[in-house]
Amino acid sequence: MGKVAVLFGGRSAEREVSLMSGTGVLQALRSLGVDAHAFDPAERELAELRHEGFDRCFIALHGRHGEDGTVQGALELLGIPYTGSGVMASSVAMDKTMTKRVWLAEGLPTPRHVLLQADGQARERVREVPDTLGLPLIVKPPHEGSSIGVTKVQGYSQMQAAVQLAARYDPEVLCEEFIDGDELTCAVLGTGADAVALPVIRIAAPEGAYDYQNKYFTDDVKYHCPAGLPDALEAQVRQLAIAAYRSLGCRGWGRADFMVRARDHQPFLLEMNTSPGMTGHSLVPMAARAAGLSYEQLCLRILAQAALDTRPVPKEGA
Repeated sequence: MGKVAVLFGGRSAEREVSLMSGTGVLQALRSLGVDAHAFDPAERELAELRHEGFDRCFIALHGRHGEDGTVQGALELLGIPYTGSGVMASSVAMDKTMTKRVWLAEGLPTPRHVLLQADGQARERVREVPDTLGLPLIVKPPHEGSSIGVTKVQGYSQMQAAVQLAARYDPEVLCEEFIDGDELTCAVLGTGADAVALPVIRIAAPEGAYDYQNKYFTDDVKYHCPAGLPDALEAQVRQLAIAAYRSLGCRGWGRADFMVRARDHQPFLLEMNTSPGMTGHSLVPMAARAAGLSYEQLCLRILAQAALDTRPVPKEGA
């Protein structure tokens, strides 16, 4: 694998989670004899990666400036292969609204939504959203992850505060139809026709609150893998995960999140994570274990698929 930089930390709202992910990845790679080194882009310039002779990067950054195509673009310019999706797929997947547009164009199911632009969040406009989407509904910043800034709105009186919270993290605010049912997630490994879905995980959070605190800092959430779904539904979710992944142009690895509507068992795609968590509470390692792949083996497999979007331009006469 050569000299490997594990990028973690960063400047996003998910820095704390990234530090946990990167520490785990770093220890796992070193335990397998990989020449792996910690690298925090919040503390060092990315150009140092080239100066110090790194051959590839494992991206364990989450959120902005790590999962949104910016670091990927910098590594493309430096010519250093990196794990996960490329520039465009990372950028589109980080934007939940653009992701929905791609999925809808491809005929993939995703909850109905209303996007409130920065100049379209007047009280009168905000109060109209439940008339379109019904109640309850979900309000979230479209460019954040880990459930940061997300509110489940039960009534009209809660809308303004929910929009204000989301707007603290993002100028635009995404309002989404609430799907009443089971929350599922499905990891995907590989690229193109070789992409495979790992076993589905069903998430049972206390009172349905699968928020930032419950995701990473409590043991109150119950994870079921096998998910206990009917075989046909499990197969449908895994197929949808691969279709969603391919439609965005993802590569290497990723994780699709779903809600399955209780009344008719219809799965709906929520988002695609192109740099999922790798902490002790994280879901991709859990699904990998169910498929017979250890945490260390998972890290090595992801690292082995490090790549660049661009190929070197051949010299004239070559």
